[in-house]
Amino acid sequence: MFTKVLVANRGAIACRILRTLKDMGVASVAVFSDADAGSLHVSQADEAVRIGPAPAAQSYLDVEAILAAARATGAQAIHPGYGFLSENVAFAEACEAAGIAFIGPTPDNIRAFGLKHTARDLAQAQGVPLAPGTDLLTDASVASEAAKAIGFPVILKATAGGGGIGMRVCEDEAAVAEAFAAVTRLAGSNFSDGGVFLERYVRQARHIEVQVFGDGQGNVVALGERDCSLQRRNQKVIEETPAPHLPAATRAALIEAAVRLTSAARYRSAGTVEFLYDAERDDFFFLEVNTRLQVEHGVTEQVTGVDLVAWMIRGAAGDYG
Repeated sequence: MFTKVLVANRGAIACRILRTLKDMGVASVAVFSDADAGSLHVSQADEAVRIGPAPAAQSYLDVEAILAAARATGAQAIHPGYGFLSENVAFAEACEAAGIAFIGPTPDNIRAFGLKHTARDLAQAQGVPLAPGTDLLTDASVASEAAKAIGFPVILKATAGGGGIGMRVCEDEAAVAEAFAAVTRLAGSNFSDGGVFLERYVRQARHIEVQVFGDGQGNVVALGERDCSLQRRNQKVIEETPAPHLPAATRAALIEAAVRLTSAARYRSAGTVEFLYDAERDDFFFLEVNTRLQVEHGVTEQVTGVDLVAWMIRGAAGDYG
């Protein structure tokens, strides 16, 4: 087990991780920008290191500053929390290169599931149900033809999108032509990747996600599912587990599909496999895999009694007992 862990985040998630580290008897290191010098996570940690000025790009997203803080304090591992560098392949690889454990999925996991269209390919290879859709689209005319083949309505998605950014529902060809340039531009500016693709849009869909945890050797367990259908501007408002009014056979199929997909990818640590569920047809489709600890992980923890952060720390130390 590690004797000291650095938490590369701030706010609620930093405090959450620090609480588990304290419970485990592991020394903790906080990092902070000038804007957060008086924040709670700074005072709760055993040590705290300034990593830069207020802008996140010059502090919480500064890989070298965070690694330097880990070296200076003798931290053996880094927990990235969520957001910031939690799904950054380069950061995970830099930690490995520095001999510091990255408490999260492997760089290969993050890379494989980091783009929605490659995640779709992996899901298809494992027989996980997919909504009718396309590969990456080259231009608006190709997108319009593909939309006609799928059938309207369709949803245009940025492959590198997240948080509801880079998605546009299109009811007809004119809408696809109009949205293509806007979504491509939005994706490029927000994610440095302008790739977009199309999927069939399900109007009355429920959003259900399965919490998984893997050992990186192909062994994966599921800790139930969460229903996060109530959203505002594509942001989740209410999470509920178990998902209500879900047929037992469908629940089992969702969980089995999530485990099958992540097992095949030799997934390590905590992750969430997201699905769209069409209640009218009792049918579900793969959406994406979030290769991080999610904001809503606490909902699962309260129901299962499992400390997912502790599992992540133990797993990164090679303890899967």
